[in-house]
Amino acid sequence: MQTGDGGKDATSMFEDPRILGHVFAAPYGLFEPSLAFVAEDEAGVGGYIVAALDSKAFTERLEADWWPALRGRYPAPPSGLPPDQRTPDQRAAGYIHAPLTVPDELAKDYPSHLHINLVSRLQSQGLGRQLMNTLIRALREQGSVGLHFFVQPANQRAAGFYRHLGFTVMSAEGPVVFAMDLRPAA
Repeated sequence: MQTGDGGKDATSMFEDPRILGHVFAAPYGLFEPSLAFVAEDEAGVGGYIVAALDSKAFTERLEADWWPALRGRYPAPPSGLPPDQRTPDQRAAGYIHAPLTVPDELAKDYPSHLHINLVSRLQSQGLGRQLMNTLIRALREQGSVGLHFFVQPANQRAAGFYRHLGFTVMSAEGPVVFAMDLRPAA
């Protein structure tokens, strides 16, 4: 919740403090625990990175074993309500009722995807880089050939960080799609 507004604290924006975790974090820890890592300091856990090795298979798993129970808890946004008029909770519930799918052409070369978040107290200390390096190493060890993820266009600070790490912008239409080839250099 503390990073749910383009990397800034979104706690006051949501009625249900668990909805973002239900969509963007918890299923990864449950279904892909070998690709879930946390960052913590003396104040406690303040960040995480989670991933799915095979985005297509992960989407199927969520549809079978995760979304059905959450659809009962979180109603779908009203069908006639434009996305830009939805509340933050309704926008998050929209992902539960109409999950994003990975285009085949993206999944072919970049089958894995990730979510990463660090609260402000842990940013600018190299922890984001450490989390990314740890995840990339784990993905390579598990045979992934490529990694992708989406960033909201307003989150320019994060976009700069990902470019600095060597990720390539695949598309800047709507959410920005970043990707990295994980195959060993020839």
